[in-house]
Amino acid sequence: MEQWAFVALLLPVALMIAALPMAIQRLIAPRKPNAMKLSTYECGIETVGDTWVQFKVQYYIFALIFVIFDIEAVFLFPWAVAYGKLALYMVLEGVMFILILAAGLVYLWRKGALEWI
Repeated sequence: MEQWAFVALLLPVALMIAALPMAIQRLIAPRKPNAMKLSTYECGIETVGDTWVQFKVQYYIFALIFVIFDIEAVFLFPWAVAYGKLALYMVLEGVMFILILAAGLVYLWRKGALEWI
């Protein structure tokens, strides 16, 4: 019960630490909107045509695939560092993990998700 009392004590403090800067910003931030401030800014170059261009969904999917496999590499790093000290079942678990990743990569390759065009 003592542990929950500590959490109950710290929860309002944590909420206040998060809410206080937002409240202060609302009070002291300048509010003078004009057409120049509300216009789209792109590296100092005046935009030509529509400023909101829709990208192909394929680029987002490609980026998500990269992030997923990049994170999986982070999961493999500790396993590779301790490879000599691992029991056989741990090595088999790592190999199974790599096989699941390879199966996902083959699936994505066959679906054409890795094609940039």
